[in-house]
Amino acid sequence: MYPESNRNTLFPVFLKTDHLHTLIVGGGNVGLEKLRALMANSPNATITLVATEIHPEIKKLAALSSNIQLAERGFSNCDLYAKDIAIIATDNAVENKRIHDIAKSMRVLVNVADTPDLCDFYLGSVVQKGNIKIAISTNGQSPTVAKRIREVLTDLIPDEMEEMLNNLEQIRKKITGGFAEKVKQLNKITSVLIEK
Repeated sequence: MYPESNRNTLFPVFLKTDHLHTLIVGGGNVGLEKLRALMANSPNATITLVATEIHPEIKKLAALSSNIQLAERGFSNCDLYAKDIAIIATDNAVENKRIHDIAKSMRVLVNVADTPDLCDFYLGSVVQKGNIKIAISTNGQSPTVAKRIREVLTDLIPDEMEEMLNNLEQIRKKITGGFAEKVKQLNKITSVLIEK
């Protein structure tokens, strides 16, 4: 076992970002990376991006989605009104900290890119095959390690997993009995997944 001080204490959560309003502050390469990650995981996410200069690729993505609103100007405190999540990705550490502090005072969850101490949450590396999604966290210590683990897991999960999920959903609907009986039967059916 690892000592308690070396334990990742993050609580994993999958957010329905299409039910939330996300603010991204910063329109450079990092802002683009964060926008792409949000859109890849939740194409219907509502996103407002504010930056004094906006990368052309961000503008292209915004042109393809009515859910992305761009404001090519400096950050204003009112940008945080009615926002649930803020991702701060400017190239100015002092400004990032200032926006972080304002967001925290407004009880908005914040991620400041490349600054783990100023993050309420991290954008982990994600493995996705159909409806299976696995998020990997290194507790902010090494996105590169998370990326390598993602590559390994992506190769390990068979492409047929989506078909199996669909079949299990149909089976689950047909199983009779109480909750405990349903769990017992589903455990028996899926035990082949862990047999060596």
